[in-house]
Amino acid sequence: MSANGTQTIKIEEGPPASIPKSCFDKLKMKVSTLDKICSFLAELIGTALLVFLGCMGCVKNDSYENNHFQMTFNFGLVVMIIIQCFGCVSGAHLNPAVTLAAYIYNMTSLAMAGVYFVAQMLGGFIGYGLLKALIPINAVTLNGPHNLCVTTVHAEISAWQGCAIEFIITGVLIFTCCGVWDPRNSKFHDSVPIRFGLAISCLAITAGQFTGASMNPARSFAPSLWNSDFQDQWIYWVGPLASAAVCSIVYKTIFRREVVEEKVNNKLRAMEEVPLS
Repeated sequence: MSANGTQTIKIEEGPPASIPKSCFDKLKMKVSTLDKICSFLAELIGTALLVFLGCMGCVKNDSYENNHFQMTFNFGLVVMIIIQCFGCVSGAHLNPAVTLAAYIYNMTSLAMAGVYFVAQMLGGFIGYGLLKALIPINAVTLNGPHNLCVTTVHAEISAWQGCAIEFIITGVLIFTCCGVWDPRNSKFHDSVPIRFGLAISCLAITAGQFTGASMNPARSFAPSLWNSDFQDQWIYWVGPLASAAVCSIVYKTIFRREVVEEKVNNKLRAMEEVPLS
C-alpha cells in the first residue's frame, strides 16, 4: 500500500528469453568454416544448374523444335540467373578455368581453388544425371554420333583449330572476369550478371557451331562421362585452362591498376577546404 492509499503491485522479472540458435551455432561452427561450406554448396548447385538448364535448352529432335540462337542465348540467360543467385556467395565461378584465373589473380587461395574444382566437377555430374532422369530418353539419346550436349569439334576443322578456338573464346571470358575483378571496377558490379550472361551468349553464338563453345571443362566432362564419349575431350581441358592461365597473367601484369585517384582527390579537396589565414 502506497502513501496515497493506492495498492502497488510488484512485478518480478523472469530470466530473459533465450534467442533461438541456428544449427550452426549449436554445432559451434566457425564462421570461416561455414563460409567455405557455403561456397562449396554454391559452386555445386550452380554448376549443376548450369549443366541441367543449359543442356535442357539444347534439346532438339523431331519432337522438340530448337535452333542455334535459342540454344546459345539460353546458356547466357542461365549463367545470368546463377550469378544473380550465388555471385555474392562464392563468386559463381561455375568453371575450373575461371577458378584457375581467380587463383592467379589472387582472388582465392589454392586450397579454396581445389574446393571449387571438386564442387564444379561433382555439380556438373549431378546436373547431367538429373537431366537424364527427368526428360524423355529420345531427348538425350540422339540419332547422330553424339548424344545431347556432348561437345565435339566440327568435322570440317582440325582438333588443333578447335583447341585454338576454345583458347581464344575462353580468353575473352577470362578478360571479362579480370575486368570485373579490377579494383577500378569495384563500384560497377550491379549489372555483372547481365554482362556475363550476354558475354556467354555472344561467345556461344559465334563459336558454338565449331566447337560447342564450352569454355568450361566441367560443362564438357559431365556429358562425356555419362555417355562414355570422350572424343576431342582433351580440347576442352587444354584450351580453356591454358587460356585462363595465360590471359589472367597478362591482365594482372599489364592492365590491372590499383585505385589511387580517390585518395589524391580527397587530399586535394581537403586542401581546398582549409581556410587561408
